[in-house]
Amino acid sequence: MIFSCTKDNLQKGLSVVSHLSNKQVNLPVLQNVHLKAEGGSIVLSTTNLEIATRINIRGKIDKTGEFTVPAKLFHDFVSLLPNDRVDVERIDNVLEVRCGDTATKINGIDAAEFPLIPQVETSAVIKMPAQLVRDAFSQVAFAVSRSEARPELSGVLLKFHENTLTLAATDSYRLSERKVLLQERTQDRQIIIPAQTVSEVSRMLAVFKDDPEGEDILELKLSDSQVVFAYGPAELITRTIEGNYPDYTQIIPTVFKTEVIVGRNEFIKAIKTASLFSRQGVFDIILQILPEEKKLTVTANEVTRGTNVVSCEAGITGTENKMTVNFRYLLDGLNAMSSEGVTLKMIDAVNPCLVMPNGLLELGSQTYIVMPIRQ
Repeated sequence: MIFSCTKDNLQKGLSVVSHLSNKQVNLPVLQNVHLKAEGGSIVLSTTNLEIATRINIRGKIDKTGEFTVPAKLFHDFVSLLPNDRVDVERIDNVLEVRCGDTATKINGIDAAEFPLIPQVETSAVIKMPAQLVRDAFSQVAFAVSRSEARPELSGVLLKFHENTLTLAATDSYRLSERKVLLQERTQDRQIIIPAQTVSEVSRMLAVFKDDPEGEDILELKLSDSQVVFAYGPAELITRTIEGNYPDYTQIIPTVFKTEVIVGRNEFIKAIKTASLFSRQGVFDIILQILPEEKKLTVTANEVTRGTNVVSCEAGITGTENKMTVNFRYLLDGLNAMSSEGVTLKMIDAVNPCLVMPNGLLELGSQTYIVMPIRQ
C-alpha cells in the first residue's frame, strides 16, 4: 500500500475516526484505525463493535492495499506534521510516514484481523439540518441516564412527526427536550441512540462545519436495528437501543402558579455562589420567589460552612413560591441554553420546575425540566 494526501485531509479524517478506538486487551486491533487504499480513494475506519465510523479522503494512490495502526498515535503524530504532502507506505508490518523533513515508522497489525464493518441495508433516509442537530444534541445529551438499570434511558430519543424532529433525554431527575424543524415531512417513527453515538456524530459534524464544499445536510439512514449517520465523506454506523421510551410528556406541567423571568448569566452566577455552601452529596439549593420584591433568591446552608443568600432581580407573575433543587442539574440545563434570559415556571415544592430560554428560539422548542428535592 502506497498513497499520498495532504496533511489537512489526513488530519480531518483521523479527527473523525480516531476517538472511537477501543482499548480491549482481548482484541488489540480495536485500538487501531483501518487504512484502505483502493478504487481511487483512501478509506479510514474504526470500530468498537457497537459503533463504526469511516471516512473517504482524497489522495493519490500508487499501490492498493490495507493495514491498521494505532489510531490515537497516528492522529497525534499527523497533527504535529507540517502543512505539506504526506506520503504513506506499508513495508511488512510497519507503516512508513514521510512529510517534509519528518519521517517515522509506526508498527501495525495486519488488516485481516480488523473486524468487518458490514454494509447496512437501509429502508428510509431522513435529511436533517446538520448544525442545528449538532446544537440540539449538545442541549439534550447531558441528561441521559448513567445507569444500566433502564437501558432505554441511557440513550437519546429521536422522534419524528410530520416535519419536526424532537430530541429528548432524561435520567428521571431531569429532562431535556429540543425540537428541530425539518424541510421535509417524514413518516412518524422514533428511535433511541446511545449517548456515545451522539458524541461521535457531534464530533463528525464539528470537524467539517467550516468546510466550504460541505452541505449542511445530515442524512439519517434507517434499518431495523441499526442506523447510519452520513455527512459529506463521513458516515457513522450504530446500533439502536431496544425498548420503548417512556411518555415523558405526562410529567410536563401545563398550568403554573408562578412564572419568573431572570437573566441567565446572573442566575448562573448566583447558583454557583450558593453552591459553595450546599451539602455534599445532596447538592441542594433553595429557590425562593418573592413577587412583591421582584426578586429570585438562591440560598444554601451547610452546618460546617455557613449560609449563603444571593438575590437576582426578576420579572415575576403569580404567587410567592419556594423549591429545593439539585444545583448541578439546574446548572446543566442553564448552560445548555444560550439566550440572555430564561423563564422558570413553578407550581409548588413537590412538582417539576420548567426552564425555557427567552426569545432565542420558537416558543417551546427547548424545554428543560428539573425535579425538586423533597424535604
